[in-house]
Amino acid sequence: MSATVRYYSRSGNTKKLAEAIAEGAGVKAVSTDAADAAIKEPVDILFIGGALYAYGIDKNLKQYLDGLDGSKVKKAVVFSTSWLSKHALDVIKKSLEEKGIAVDSRTCYVKSNAVEKSLEQAKAFAASF
Repeated sequence: MSATVRYYSRSGNTKKLAEAIAEGAGVKAVSTDAADAAIKEPVDILFIGGALYAYGIDKNLKQYLDGLDGSKVKKAVVFSTSWLSKHALDVIKKSLEEKGIAVDSRTCYVKSNAVEKSLEQAKAFAASF
């Protein structure tokens, strides 16, 4: 099974969560604004995450999702951090589904003030796939 992890983080909390998920999946986490973020080869699982900013996801993550080639991703798993709301999960999921990408019902959400305490759980979450 092939997996990849993509994320966008402003404060660093989602980056920490992405890196723990990547460790659990045995891959490297790549920011959606990195030069090597494009998915060029088909993957079985795309772990993808971001946070909520003023009722939406960051424009960088939105652009990445808009440009994603749905034929290269068999299934996606969504993760997020935030101070108050899990709404980013729904926004990301909707964008993926619009691309024809199946989205697993399981998600990984961590409140921003609990990220450090949740990294081992995030690794285990990714390893469960």
